[in-house]
Amino acid sequence: MKDLQKMHYFEVPTVMKHSLGAVKNIPEALRQLGVKKPLLVTDEGVVKAGLLDKVTKPLKDASISFELYDEVVFNPPLATVAAGTVKYNSTGCDGLVALGGGSSMDTAKAIGVEVAHDEPVIEYECTEDKKVLSKRIPPLTCIPTTAGTGSEVTMWAVITDPKREFKFNVGGPLVAAHLALVDPLLHLSMPNEVTAGTGIDALCHAIECYTCAYAQPQTDAAALMAIEFAGKYLRRAVAYSQDVEARYYMAMSALLAGLSYGSESAGAVHAMTQTMGGIFPVHHGLAVGATLVPVMEYNWMGEPAKYARIALALGVPAIGMNEREAALAAVEAARDLTEDIGIPKLGALGIDKADIPRLAKAAFNDPQTTGNPRDMSIEAYEKIYKRAF
Repeated sequence: MKDLQKMHYFEVPTVMKHSLGAVKNIPEALRQLGVKKPLLVTDEGVVKAGLLDKVTKPLKDASISFELYDEVVFNPPLATVAAGTVKYNSTGCDGLVALGGGSSMDTAKAIGVEVAHDEPVIEYECTEDKKVLSKRIPPLTCIPTTAGTGSEVTMWAVITDPKREFKFNVGGPLVAAHLALVDPLLHLSMPNEVTAGTGIDALCHAIECYTCAYAQPQTDAAALMAIEFAGKYLRRAVAYSQDVEARYYMAMSALLAGLSYGSESAGAVHAMTQTMGGIFPVHHGLAVGATLVPVMEYNWMGEPAKYARIALALGVPAIGMNEREAALAAVEAARDLTEDIGIPKLGALGIDKADIPRLAKAAFNDPQTTGNPRDMSIEAYEKIYKRAF
């Protein structure tokens, strides 16, 4: 925590419930929130995986009517949000249920912003020249089907503006879900590549939030446990999709990493990958995995003591090492993990080295750069991008 003069705050607007089979409790959860007809926000992949029935069957059995909006795409654009808002308003819904990964949960949050404020969500982008949220979104229940973004507990929604080729944030306590209902059994159908990409995203959230300039004791505690769980269980979850114990603790890793965001932001990895995702149709988690280790190689000198602690959380026998040795061991442990679970390099994701100058400039201008534990420049971003290839 570098700025001890700053007033820090930590708020958790979201109730968190979790268990194997937790999704069966969705009818009672909606009753407690006073929701009689939710808009169920999800994507085609969730439907094809057969996960939609896990939610709709309990709702039908409880005679709870709902509307389905299954048109979410990854890196959701403004048009996807707007179409969901139209369906919510035109069908008499009074609440939201998000089923899926970060894209579905962020879309549901953004729909909630538009419903509550009767304006496009872009009007509330987190910049000084935009409006500030003034109303709580309708009751939102988030049911994650992946263990990655932690959007079920974060106070952020990330939406793509195609005109600017830019992903922007809308955030604050008013946009957070009312309830996170976490059922690790829903994660068993995730393909290995998705498990790897989402899991490394959770690990990255924790590492960045633990070491960033906005860190505080509350977020540090959540981040360290998230790192430990990911270090211990991510390989198992990728290797054997039906490992329920690994799925459970990766779900907890993602949730805790989401909490470690607190009310602030992350660092260089997410500055790079969030801006990259606004320009190119890349999978966010895999892009995070490709850039995590190069950023750690650059950043460790900004927070060497914390990097040494990360080594312990990742299972490195660092006792007897000096601080520098342990910090560098953390970087190598993260490298081993990304290689073991098959995270590709940036080139394999369709990014060309010729794009580096544009990507470096975009990352430098991203707000998350300000939280990075080591001073950044466009030139530094260019060097990091080159190492990610």
